[in-house]
Amino acid sequence: MGDKIFTKQGWVESLRGLAGDYMVFVPVKEGDMYAFRHLDNDTKVAFDDYHNTRMSPKSIVYPQSERMFEYSLDKQDPDCNILKEVPKTFAPQAIVGIRPCDAHAFQISKRNFDTPEYRDPWWVQRYEATTLIGLGCNSPRSTCFCTAMGGGPFDEEGLDVLMFDMGETYLVRALTDKGEAFLGKLNGGRSADKTDREAALRLSDHVRDGMPDVVPVDPIRNKEIKDIFDASFWDDVAFACLNCGTCTFLCPACWCFDVQDEVYGREGDRIRNWDSCMFPLFTLHGSGHNPRAKKFQRVRQRFMHKFKYYVDKFDDGFQCTGCGRCVQFCPVNIDIRDVLRLMSDEPPVRLSA
Repeated sequence: MGDKIFTKQGWVESLRGLAGDYMVFVPVKEGDMYAFRHLDNDTKVAFDDYHNTRMSPKSIVYPQSERMFEYSLDKQDPDCNILKEVPKTFAPQAIVGIRPCDAHAFQISKRNFDTPEYRDPWWVQRYEATTLIGLGCNSPRSTCFCTAMGGGPFDEEGLDVLMFDMGETYLVRALTDKGEAFLGKLNGGRSADKTDREAALRLSDHVRDGMPDVVPVDPIRNKEIKDIFDASFWDDVAFACLNCGTCTFLCPACWCFDVQDEVYGREGDRIRNWDSCMFPLFTLHGSGHNPRAKKFQRVRQRFMHKFKYYVDKFDDGFQCTGCGRCVQFCPVNIDIRDVLRLMSDEPPVRLSA
C-alpha cells in the first residue's frame, strides 16, 4: 500500500469507523493543555492546534497506577493470602497523532521492560497491541531538542504510520506491517502521487533544517563517569530544585515504579505506581539509610542516568527524546539543555535556575 491522501475531516471520519477494530486515542484540548483521550462520536480532535500533550501517551501502555494482584485476608476464605492476577485486556489500540519524540520514548523504555532476560508481561502485551500513528511536527517549539537526541520532527523510529500535515490534507504513510494493516481498515482517501510525496519531503526537510542549534552531547560519551559525578556544578544545578518530580512524571522515557499493597477491610490489592528518583523516599532503605539523602544527589542521579549511565550501558543514544516537557513545565525553570552544556564541558553558561 502506497502513501495516501485524506482530507482532514475525512481522516477523522475514517478513524471513527475503526471503533470495531481498535480502541483509538487522539489528542484533545482540556483547558489550556492537551491530552490523549478515547475517540468517540463527540470527541473534538485537536490535530491542527496542538504542539504536544502535557502528559506523554506512555500511560496508555504503562498506566500511572495499575492493579497487579488482588488477595483476601479473610481466614474463612479458602484462597486467603493467595495472590491472584487482576484480569486485564490487551485488545488492539491505536495512538493517533503521537509525536515522533514520544514514539521514540517507547523504544527507550523497551530496553527496561522487554529484554532477553526479563519481559514485563503487561507492558509487552500492551505495547504489542498498540499501533503508533505519528504526526510530524511542522512547527517545533523553542524548547524542543529532539535532533540532539538522535530523533527529528518527522523521525520514523518506533512508528507504524507517519502523518504529514499538508495544510488542507494529510499525507499518511505506512512504515510497518502493523501500519499497513491499520491503513487497510480505513475507508476513504486517495493514493498519493509524486507531487504529494515531493511536497511532504520538502516540508520535513524545511522543518528539520529550521531546528534550533543545540549543544553537542557526544563529549559526554567519552568522559569518565567519575569526572562528571564529582563535578563542582551539581550544587548549583540543584539549588532551585524543589524535588517535586514534575520532570520525571512528564518525561515519556522515565520508567521508575514502586509496588505497594493497599488493604481495605479484608481485601487487598498489590499496585504498581509510577515513582520518581527525585523523591527523598525513592532510595530509602528499610534500615533507615538513604544513599541519596541530599537533594543535589537526587538531581545528579536524574541527569547521570539519562546521559551517562544509560549511554555507557547500552551504547545507543540517550534516555531522553528531547521533547522539552521538563523545560516547559519545571516550576523553577531548570533547563536540561543548560545541564547538558555543563556535563559536556562546553563554555560556561548561566543556568536558567
